[in-house]
Amino acid sequence: MSEARPPGDLDYCYLTTTGRHTGRPHRIEIWYAIADGVAYVLSGGGDRSDWVRNLMISPEVTMQIGERRKASKARVVTDAEEDALARRLLVDKYTPRYRGDLTDWGKTSLPVAIEWA
Repeated sequence: MSEARPPGDLDYCYLTTTGRHTGRPHRIEIWYAIADGVAYVLSGGGDRSDWVRNLMISPEVTMQIGERRKASKARVVTDAEEDALARRLLVDKYTPRYRGDLTDWGKTSLPVAIEWA
């Protein structure tokens, strides 16, 4: 029997928000990184992404990493140091796994934090 990979090593997670118009679950698959009990994701569409608009209205989300699923709260990162951390974590994690250039994505995406601990 093989050992499960640590949550931070997996390639993606699932984030479920509540639709701001429908009230129905809206689930996406997205890249993430974890530091100090916080999971970070980047929205390439910024605050125009449906899932970001949803969590700005209703911050209660469900996040699933591997087999672990957790109800939590999400927030757009506004602190400059945390913003820089989120960007660095995600670009560092995915640059070796992705063939393209993540520079612009890392600079222009909107960071979102989800409590994971």
